[in-house]
Amino acid sequence: MQNDNIIYDDSKAGLTAFYNKIYAIMGMGVLVSALVSWVMISFFSNTLISIIQTGGFAFFLLWLIPMFLVFPMQGAAMKNSPMALPLFIGFAGFFGFLVSFTLLMYKAENIAIAFVTAAGMFVALSAYGRVTKRNLSGMGKAMMAALIGVIIASLVNYFVGSPAIMYLISFISVIIFSGLIAWDNQKIEQVYNSVNGQVQDGWAISMALSLYLDFINLFLSLLRIFGMGSRD
Repeated sequence: MQNDNIIYDDSKAGLTAFYNKIYAIMGMGVLVSALVSWVMISFFSNTLISIIQTGGFAFFLLWLIPMFLVFPMQGAAMKNSPMALPLFIGFAGFFGFLVSFTLLMYKAENIAIAFVTAAGMFVALSAYGRVTKRNLSGMGKAMMAALIGVIIASLVNYFVGSPAIMYLISFISVIIFSGLIAWDNQKIEQVYNSVNGQVQDGWAISMALSLYLDFINLFLSLLRIFGMGSRD
């Protein structure tokens, strides 16, 4: 049985519907980000270049804004607020704006290869997270701890400017976000079962946000690897 706010079904069909809803919301976020990035690069590339050239440390701080936006979004989702979905779409749009600065530095073929690779990895890792009988919570917590280390290392490297360190960070990030994709997919079923299938829309939006961030960061990490030495 399903209505606008709650999915209730203790069968596999109900769980599948919950997964599909999460993937649909996540896909919507990726599409919004892609469209915003395309508009910025197609029509405002000179503005982007100007911001990069004159932004300095303020430009770096722009990338920290999403970290602070995540918390009110998660809060709205947990309260099943009607603002949760608009906040998620707005977040995806802003992230698309930020990503456009990165995409501007790479060739179209590198972007396409990185995206297709990230999409393929996401599908495979999502499937693994859904079917494995192994408890991935320990791995997931380790990946989250490693992510904090990567964020700190990235901040330090912003001032150091070492391509070798960035390359290493990118490889480590691929491993981290691959693990998080599998873990987050397993958590979806755990949450569903913990409430006997009574899951509100807020849960779907919250989990879609996690998968969205996993995918986008996996894509960006792969892009840095594939695009190393072949930037425009």
